[in-house]
Amino acid sequence: MDKIRWGVLGVAGIAVKKVIPAMQKCAHAEVTAIASRDLAKAQAAAASLGIAKAYGSYEELLADPDIDAIYNPLPNHMHVSWSIRAAEAGKHVLCEKPIGLNTADARKLIEARDRTGVKMGDGFMIVAHPQWLRVLELVRGGAIGALRAVVTIFSYTNVNAENIRNIADLGGGGLMDIGCYGIKASRLLFGTEPKRVIGLLDRDPNFQTDRLTSAMLEFEGGQAVFTCSTQMVPYQVVQVLGTKGRIELEIPFNAVPGEAMRLSVDDGSQLGGGSAKIETVAACDQYTLHADEFSRAVRGERPEVPVTLEDAARNMAVIDAIVASAKSGKWETPESI
Repeated sequence: MDKIRWGVLGVAGIAVKKVIPAMQKCAHAEVTAIASRDLAKAQAAAASLGIAKAYGSYEELLADPDIDAIYNPLPNHMHVSWSIRAAEAGKHVLCEKPIGLNTADARKLIEARDRTGVKMGDGFMIVAHPQWLRVLELVRGGAIGALRAVVTIFSYTNVNAENIRNIADLGGGGLMDIGCYGIKASRLLFGTEPKRVIGLLDRDPNFQTDRLTSAMLEFEGGQAVFTCSTQMVPYQVVQVLGTKGRIELEIPFNAVPGEAMRLSVDDGSQLGGGSAKIETVAACDQYTLHADEFSRAVRGERPEVPVTLEDAARNMAVIDAIVASAKSGKWETPESI
């Protein structure tokens, strides 16, 4: 069967630096067009990446009958409107996370998907990476006993006032950008939804975006905590702790393409990690794997896209509850999806 033909909305950094080069290595997908509201930018990106078509508007790309699916890496506040327009144009849609600005946005996408009959999914590429598949295998297989806690730290530094991540009205802030990973990872590992959450947000006095956010999620049988920051030393780690052992993912989210990843599996018999055994996960590109799996869903070769809109909505519901908790100072219950 022919490859799924993809068009890209915009020339965002994540698209031109990470996702498009990765998709060009896909077995089931090919990028055939890119659009920007500035034709010169689209043409420059197309030339540098070897993409056949460049459009000077998103509308032109959506009108192209030779495009099967759309990758939407636009700013957060544009995710919903353009994903819906793509669906109404008969295109399948892979939208970058977070899927929208709140749970209501996610529900709008579900309605559009159901109404138009296209495939539509969230861009959490980690679900395709073999290191996460291995961690899930270990946890589900009882390698660390009963899962009791997940601890996540994810941070970087960005103080550029013009960057969309620092513009509150455009869906900026650490919780939306990277805190969503801590939520997704915890939900993935526990395999269920948190019963209640509590959060603490510290906002930049100029940007009014959250520059430091921490939260606790209560699951049936365990707890998850995470801290994320847009103004802290660049770092990321996930610790998965059970009654008989623990697993550490060294680079859980921004796995380096072409480099093997390392998992530390420790039974706790020596303090300081001396008893840990290192597992090496073969080199890959998680964006390639994710796009291929999404494309296989479009071709009917798997029953659903890797991260469904329902799953995306549940992640957004936790984000909404954390924001509400930071305001109320109380535990909040995420909306049921």
